[in-house]
Amino acid sequence: MSSETRYPEELLGEDSDDGTMPENVATLREAVVGHRIVKAEAGVETTDRWGRRTTAPLVITLDNGKRVELRNTDDCCAYTELESFLLHPEKVDHIITGVGTTDGYDTWHIYADMGDVLELSVGWSCGNPFWYGYGFDISVKELDDETR
Repeated sequence: MSSETRYPEELLGEDSDDGTMPENVATLREAVVGHRIVKAEAGVETTDRWGRRTTAPLVITLDNGKRVELRNTDDCCAYTELESFLLHPEKVDHIITGVGTTDGYDTWHIYADMGDVLELSVGWSCGNPFWYGYGFDISVKELDDETR
């Protein structure tokens, strides 16, 4: 089942989003489709370049040995943050076929043919459109990147 039929692409008003949220979903889709989730967990809290503590990213470990990290962002009044996530362990043996959203990009669905494998509850705002940055900072890393 394609993402168009399971979760139709959401359209936001031009004052609500400048394309950041659909781009975030596309980036996540590119990283996870065709793989299985081995685990999903909160990562390690770090400090940014100014010495401020950052929240721990969501780390999705895939069957190909890669880790997909979704890190919250905030810039003045604009932000994107993961509020919660729910992994459906009975479905992790299925290959991910898509990523879609509902509720105005507040609920993200990573799904397989049997249904949602992982659901994300996301809070976000573009702030004062579009002066500030928002959207997850998404990175894909090899498992041994941390030991280098």
